[in-house]
Amino acid sequence: MDVDGTWKLVVTTPMGAQESTLVIASSGATLTGTQSAGSGEGRPIDEGTVDGNDITWKASITKPMPMTLEFSGTVDGDSLTGNVKLGMFGSAPFTGTRA
Repeated sequence: MDVDGTWKLVVTTPMGAQESTLVIASSGATLTGTQSAGSGEGRPIDEGTVDGNDITWKASITKPMPMTLEFSGTVDGDSLTGNVKLGMFGSAPFTGTRA
């Protein structure tokens, strides 16, 4: 499955829907790229992996507070669905569409 490309993500959090843009590329089992929220500059993702249609990565944020988000999702064509661990705030579902 081709996971490479630009993805528009929406995380459903207790604070409402949070949108971000994920730009990724795979090389074997490694996933690299950037993720940006709002009009902010893309920050590099960390510890990205690819296993068939399944992808995982970590993204560090500073707003509304500093924390590391841990994403795990499954690509199905131009759709991406999964969950993200929100630090000490539990987890939330996310969806994405290939841009």
